[in-house]
Amino acid sequence: MITLQAGDKAPVFTGVDQNNNKVALKNYLGKKVVLFFYPEDDTPTCTIQSCNLRDNYALLKKEGFEVIGVSPNGLESHKKLEQKFSLPYTLLADEKHKVIEQYGVWGEKQLYGRKYMGLHRTTFVIDEKGIIQKIFLKPTNKQHAEQIIKAWKELKK
Repeated sequence: MITLQAGDKAPVFTGVDQNNNKVALKNYLGKKVVLFFYPEDDTPTCTIQSCNLRDNYALLKKEGFEVIGVSPNGLESHKKLEQKFSLPYTLLADEKHKVIEQYGVWGEKQLYGRKYMGLHRTTFVIDEKGIIQKIFLKPTNKQHAEQIIKAWKELKK
């Protein structure tokens, strides 16, 4: 489970996105990053969250944020999601759970009394120096972008 806390250095990672481009956190130094982990492409709750970030992408960019989504789905699945919903941001394919494990978002879950292993929907807001400033353990998916911006402004007061 998640052991990272606000104030910790964000674990560095490399991976590939929906276009098979290499993505490395170190390339985002000097920029704020919204790193959101979601369980599965094209499922109802994940789609609500992804589309909220899409619909508010210009606002997030205006505030200086880059957005990276991460799930255990592969490149093809991410590409379909990007195209179906016109997502303007990076989707990192993490089929081997390397980044998911680094951030501690894989663990036991329970649904209707059944326990299973899965990804815990979590968002990390990382500052320009690579430090985690905020962790959303249970994001408000329909207002997630607004939630991120509000929290950032509160942090900077």
